Amino acid sequence: MAIIDKPSDYFNTKLFTGNGGTNAITGVGFQPDWCWFKNRTSAQSHAIVDSVRGRKGLQSNAADAEYTLASGKDFGTFDSDGFTVLTPQQLNSFNYNTGSIVSWNWKAGTSFTNDASSTGIGTIDSAGSANDTAGFSIVTYTGNGSSGATVKHGMNQKPSMFIIKDRDNSNEGWMVYHTSLGATKYMRLNETGAAATGSAYFNDTEPTSSVFTIGNNDVVNKSGDKYVTYCFASKQGYSKFGSYTGNGNANGSFIYTGFKPAWFMFKRTNGSGRWQILDNKRNLSNVTDKGISANTNGAEGSGWSLDFLSNGVKLRYNDTEINGSGDSFIYMAWAENPFVASNFVPTTAK
Repeated sequence: MAIIDKPSDYFNTKLFTGNGGTNAITGVGFQPDWCWFKNRTSAQSHAIVDSVRGRKGLQSNAADAEYTLASGKDFGTFDSDGFTVLTPQQLNSFNYNTGSIVSWNWKAGTSFTNDASSTGIGTIDSAGSANDTAGFSIVTYTGNGSSGATVKHGMNQKPSMFIIKDRDNSNEGWMVYHTSLGATKYMRLNETGAAATGSAYFNDTEPTSSVFTIGNNDVVNKSGDKYVTYCFASKQGYSKFGSYTGNGNANGSFIYTGFKPAWFMFKRTNGSGRWQILDNKRNLSNVTDKGISANTNGAEGSGWSLDFLSNGVKLRYNDTEINGSGDSFIYMAWAENPFVASNFVPTTAK
């Protein structure tokens, strides 16, 4: 498997100050296809846009349906080296005047459409944008209400994690599949609850290198509703999706990723806990402790205490939500640098 020597070609965190008007942000390093914004300094909802749905917003901390952004408001364009945000209207996390904003950005880039009846791949038509090199795709489909329906995800590798959102319904949250839990269990990105069992979501069927499977529950497959799915596959030296067990000690567990992390999100699975996000741009040195919760609108907080090392993460805190003794956790991570690049030169920690 080829190593991605420069992860920032496909994922990058960008910090900027909102100006309340037209704000062209550069320095991302590529034209992003998925942008996830959060106002760090005040309680404002997360704001998510992608190039497949266009100027339509979603919030990771809420079950709200997708909304079409008003002309000249909130988000403008995906640009060659970043994006343009506009005068805030619905969500202040896009460009609140004088606000400290973080944007997490991913590159997909290759469009696809799939007529399931013609190709024989899946049972529901899908369309989106995919990046096999980076193991990421954005997929849209319309539900048919059928248990065991399959959807082409656009990658040539089995997803390690995917997140589904009903775009039409405000009563349905964000459904999460994670390889460490398997297809018999699910979690919700906008909630704090433990992992639960339910065949109506992923039909107890693991995704394959071409499709993922959904059940007949409305949250993933209501007949006639439109959905978006963000799919991720593990890539050596670039991304990792796994699990760990807490030890309840300030000298906490070590999590091997095979790279120096740029972004790390974790969630307790055997009990209540927030989806906590840390990155290398808001935390310039260890201890890394500035966190944002994906499931709340809260401002950036501190005290999570972990280290980003050259080959993984070292926990430095004994709180139940990050390192409770015997507690189970899942995580998703992207790299700043691979532990050892293709030229065999190792990276170093902060």
